[in-house]
Amino acid sequence: MEYRTLGRTGVKVSPLCLGTMMFGQRGNPDHEDSVRIIHRALDAGINFVDTANVYSDGESEEIVGKALRGRRDEVILATKVHGVRGPGPNDRGNSRVHILREVENSLRRLQTDYIDLYQIHRPDPDTSIEETLRALDQLVRDGKVRYIGSSTFAAWELVESYWVSDRYNLVRFECEQPPYSIFVRAIEKDVLPVCVKYGTGVIPWSPLNRGWLAGKYRRNQPVDPQSRAGRSDPFIDSPESESGRRKLELVEQLIPMAEEIGVNLAQYALAWTLMNPAITAPIIGPRIMSQLEDNLKAVEVRIPEEHLRRIDELVPPGTDV
Repeated sequence: MEYRTLGRTGVKVSPLCLGTMMFGQRGNPDHEDSVRIIHRALDAGINFVDTANVYSDGESEEIVGKALRGRRDEVILATKVHGVRGPGPNDRGNSRVHILREVENSLRRLQTDYIDLYQIHRPDPDTSIEETLRALDQLVRDGKVRYIGSSTFAAWELVESYWVSDRYNLVRFECEQPPYSIFVRAIEKDVLPVCVKYGTGVIPWSPLNRGWLAGKYRRNQPVDPQSRAGRSDPFIDSPESESGRRKLELVEQLIPMAEEIGVNLAQYALAWTLMNPAITAPIIGPRIMSQLEDNLKAVEVRIPEEHLRRIDELVPPGTDV
């Protein structure tokens, strides 16, 4: 597996990042099976693992902590802070109070003394970016965090954060985690150019668009009850919605293109993301072992130029379905 440099750091990461959102009550509640999936990913050469303190109410971090016992130094471990962690008004957001409290909880669940990449899960309009960066800077100086990153920030928010870091000599976001896939391309207009300009790594979430680009949903076929749509996941477009019907049409056009080069749609969609030079490592989110095995093959796939042009016709650059 060819490793890539994460942003301006000297850290080398695998071209696929193992996302763990589906480990725990939200996806796969079997801890031992989830640990086996993580170990298989590490054995295959993946050295980049991403989680968050809100995934399955912290259960995902606990599973990752179990899986990394004895293997912690093999991994660039990333987690995130921002989401709701309790009933109080300060149990959420990007304030110093919340960040300094939650990093301790993440460290405990992950069973580690440090986090390699600590990311702000979403922007917080109620907290100045200076306060957030000062809290993160303290964590880096204290040795609890190695690098910091952002997730789903707008281009102007990234630039503002760089300015504040430079002005006050604070640590800088080295990585942005945005949504990106064949179906979600809006970041090509501004976020990706900003990241390229300022040397920021990019680790996209949902490169398979929550299963749409895995071929799970097909026209005139019943929805698998084990799929995210079948489990009524509120974060996925229903196949009956307007956007869902449009995606069904596109899936039927993309599948023959993938079959033409001998791969399935999931491998094809991941390979498309990997071919963008601005991308460091898309985040895969397997729930079961077979999904991981399938995703691992994407690093060997090369999409022909004529296919890339056809994809641009189906979903124009810079647009979302």
